Amino acid sequence: MTKSVYHLSRAGVSLLIETTAGTPNVIYWGSELGPNVDPQQYLLAITEPAPHGYYDHAHRGGAWRENARGFWGRPTLLGHRDGRDWSQLFTLVSATESENGVSFVSRDADLGVEVTIGYRLTESGLVLVDHSVTNLAEGTFFLENSTAFLPLPDHASDILDFTGRWLKERQPQRTKIQTGIWQREGREGRSGHDYTIVQFAMTADADFQNGEVWGLSLAWSGQGVHVLERQSVGRTQIGAGELLMPGEVTLGKGESYQAPTVVAAYANDGIDGASHRFHQWVRARKNHPTNIRPRPVTLNVWEAVYMDQKLDKLVALAEVAGQIGVERFVLDDGWFGARRDDHAGLGDWTVAPEVWPNGLTPLIDAVKANGMEFGLWFEGEMVNADSDLYRAHPDWILHTANRVPIEARFQQVLDLTHESAYQHVLGQVDAILTEYDIAYIKWDHNRTLTDAAHFGKAAMRNQTLAIYRLFDELKSRHPRLEIESCASGGGRIDLGMIDHADRFWTSDCNDALERQTIQRYTSIAIPPEMLGTHIGPSPAHSTHRTHSVAFRALTALWGHAGLEWDLTETNADERAQLKGWIDFYKENRGLLHSGRVVRIDSVDGDSWSHGVVAQDGSKALFAYVAMKMSKFVLPPALRLGGLEPNAKYQVKLVKPAGGYISTGKYEPQWLDGVTVDGTFLMKQGLRPPILQPEQAILLEVTKVG
Repeated sequence: MTKSVYHLSRAGVSLLIETTAGTPNVIYWGSELGPNVDPQQYLLAITEPAPHGYYDHAHRGGAWRENARGFWGRPTLLGHRDGRDWSQLFTLVSATESENGVSFVSRDADLGVEVTIGYRLTESGLVLVDHSVTNLAEGTFFLENSTAFLPLPDHASDILDFTGRWLKERQPQRTKIQTGIWQREGREGRSGHDYTIVQFAMTADADFQNGEVWGLSLAWSGQGVHVLERQSVGRTQIGAGELLMPGEVTLGKGESYQAPTVVAAYANDGIDGASHRFHQWVRARKNHPTNIRPRPVTLNVWEAVYMDQKLDKLVALAEVAGQIGVERFVLDDGWFGARRDDHAGLGDWTVAPEVWPNGLTPLIDAVKANGMEFGLWFEGEMVNADSDLYRAHPDWILHTANRVPIEARFQQVLDLTHESAYQHVLGQVDAILTEYDIAYIKWDHNRTLTDAAHFGKAAMRNQTLAIYRLFDELKSRHPRLEIESCASGGGRIDLGMIDHADRFWTSDCNDALERQTIQRYTSIAIPPEMLGTHIGPSPAHSTHRTHSVAFRALTALWGHAGLEWDLTETNADERAQLKGWIDFYKENRGLLHSGRVVRIDSVDGDSWSHGVVAQDGSKALFAYVAMKMSKFVLPPALRLGGLEPNAKYQVKLVKPAGGYISTGKYEPQWLDGVTVDGTFLMKQGLRPPILQPEQAILLEVTKVG
């Protein structure tokens, strides 16, 4: 016997689901309701008029948004049997309650399809939506789409999502909700550089600290869709799901499709409130990297040597890295097969004897002697035509019919749904990890998928499942192994990969100015300790901008920090600054990687501020960044956030990696230390120094009473 109304409530969030029409229907998602929910009163409260020119009775589409119920918007489920049995009318069969959740089973007996949808509230107040589709009848059911939706209130007025490209990922775009559909699709075969990570609906007054926001993120690393629909009747819903290719999911009798989890965040205290819920959930996982050990300072040698790998040079680099406190040394592309440039070698994961005549052992020994662990680069999903693997097995690539897909970066995509190809990659990578003392692998994915088929059938979905399987198997065989997901930097960063990888390479762009935006918005869903943030050389290899060590360091501090720079070319002063920054990072990474991330909205649009506040409010770090010259002679006051209003805090300037350039005749006296209460710091703020563009300062904030 199902109830008429189910009420899930946790962490300041409520979800109401009614079943009176014979289908689960979410009627409320937002701020926590009172504990004494009267089902009949809520059912009375949601009754609506029936307008002329419409159906004769008021109706709601329910979770499955069926056309047979009079719903004419984008359906939850699309499918058919050879063009028939495409219209569904599901009847609720059962409802099962669990701690902080409820799951509904519905069935269309005529269609021969059973669907389940479950809603769970996490400890942080996220709603997790899981649904599945099962074919109960003879014959094949062709599933074309399955998207989960949640309702939005009428006062949700804005959309915020993110776009971007290689070297410029996670760029925000905000617009008004209009009648119709706003849809963001990812058709690259992966969550790409323009993947939105989260799609938000917001009230007009919403910003980082204020207003109501409703955000959806798809826990999936393949193709996906985020959609917001406002119908002419006035109802608005937001949804997300996997984007399926034609024929990709075909269900025989008894077979099921399990959709990726949709992760939904509501907050009444702005974007940061939603971000906090995401971070709490991600950090609560047993396998979260900071639950295992602190995030080591990492040196990746790509921008130091590229593919010009010479033992003497790399040993010298390791010696300098060890002197300044680096904890992990990563050898990038160029160590294997015929890989002397990007035209050849991918697929042949054996150490190149002409580059490493004695194998990798001499380098690994030098790295360990300098107090660091060793990491290695792979791109196991790709293959060059100029490789032993491709010459032996040209049929092992993802391809359609007799057509060879167009090349990208001189690569084809290896078909990991082909068991022999999968075992080849697994075997070669496992052999390297077994022979050598390797703690970490950087796993790249440098091209999009084109004509991605396995023996003619679309394989986008199964390719994603295969890489999950591969990562999990490698970790099972090598329990201390950490994996970085690096899809040309900035790609395949999503809430699906968090359970298979330990780190994301946030962008191939190490330009500190570009990184300010990239890191600010990527970290909305992904906590900073999982985002690689490196100091690159100056000028930056990606943009040729020149920045001080201090500006680059204060940008790289806010994540899993590291370097990508030929340290042998640094002078004594630069090394001293880098060592000071690394020491500061090590002293404060416990705070940086556990605290609440705070972003402050800019008054003039020319300066940004952000920080991390300890969960108990005892300590915080904040950065003030001059993105460009201020419109005003005196820049707007630097306001902080996330502090206890009535507590007193000491605020002082810290310089872990050198100073900054200011145009002021003299600096504000508070930089040497001032003690005021949290309310003053959050509401009034402190007038910052007049910084030159692309300069930053770092403040240490300590509770003293």
